[in-house]
Amino acid sequence: MAVDAHTPRETEKQRWDRNFADLLQELRVAQTGVQILFAFLLTLPFSSGFPNVTDFQKDTYVVALISAAFATAMIISPVAFHRALFRQGRKPELVRYAHKMATGGLAFMLIAMTASVLLITDYLLDWKWAIPLTVVTGGWFLTYWAILPFAHREWGDDDEDAASAVD
Repeated sequence: MAVDAHTPRETEKQRWDRNFADLLQELRVAQTGVQILFAFLLTLPFSSGFPNVTDFQKDTYVVALISAAFATAMIISPVAFHRALFRQGRKPELVRYAHKMATGGLAFMLIAMTASVLLITDYLLDWKWAIPLTVVTGGWFLTYWAILPFAHREWGDDDEDAASAVD
């Protein structure tokens, strides 16, 4: 396992604590976004225009709603896991679990966001516009949430060399 160049002298326990704190900060950001989307989707059927939607739009709504619910559950689940493991000295297990849940939650959030865009654009525009706009939106999310982060996973290698030269 590679050593973090920014904190080379931290103990393994300190590293797990830092990883968990970093992950919690990330989850706070994601949790806010998915909860706002979920709240919007929960109120949508009670709006005056909703009875006029097509069967396709209703199906798209259900996909968006269920995906937002799943995203919410996965993004909040590390809190429940932490409560279950509290003071048991199992931080590495907690961090690995939270990482998997955050990744899954972001995947469901991507589906919910894209389905929501499809729902709204299909309601407002002709499907010839709704489909391309939704594809672009999904591609945009994939670019910034998956492609760029994975393509740049090795950015820290130069920092390690620089840190070694300074020490």
